[in-house]
Amino acid sequence: MNIPQRLTLHRRSLAPRFAEAGWTDPDLPEILRPRRATPVRTLATILLVLFAGSMLGIASAYVLIERERPFLAVNIGPWSAYPKAGTSEADPYSVAIYTRSARVPLASGEGLALTARTDSAGASLDPACIYSISGRTPTARLWTLTATDANGRLMKTLADRSSLNSGQILHSEDGSFNITAASSPHSGNWLPLTANPSTENDLMFTVRLYDTPITTGSALRGAVMPKIERLACP
Repeated sequence: MNIPQRLTLHRRSLAPRFAEAGWTDPDLPEILRPRRATPVRTLATILLVLFAGSMLGIASAYVLIERERPFLAVNIGPWSAYPKAGTSEADPYSVAIYTRSARVPLASGEGLALTARTDSAGASLDPACIYSISGRTPTARLWTLTATDANGRLMKTLADRSSLNSGQILHSEDGSFNITAASSPHSGNWLPLTANPSTENDLMFTVRLYDTPITTGSALRGAVMPKIERLACP
């Protein structure tokens, strides 16, 4: 065998095992063998990834909007405030939540709204129960207390009203108050709840402070809000 033939055989022996003519190892199991990418398969994979990503984004946005609780909340006991709602700094999800529910948040120059979905012990509010709402509110020219369902919708009550304001209630000598929230009439400060508790699954209290100096998150840190205590349940 001459030298050129030896060199040719030597190059063939050093050639990659997975050359173009036989680029997969025949000894590998079928499931481990690499597959050639084709334009149709690549396009289908890209479309599938885009579709899955879009569905995931839509689903996550729907869940966040459906829960109807904006971000960046400031919590004071069971009460939650969203100082940036109604301002230019509100996040897109908060804007979508208020737009979807047809609610207009108070602007920073108008006042502040605080909502409670649990009592001070952390239990979810039940429209069939009786609650005591006692204490003080932060300084404000006027404040209102409203009972609604979890979506902010007013409920039918025996008194045909579902709210109180600071000018209607009786105060103690130290300025504190005690409000009883119940379906049936109670003496003193009574906040009517739904007349048909069995038709309502959730309850939410909302305090709106008008013309108040505490409209920012930092001002709310030291604020005091009324306690919510469950007195009785059927």
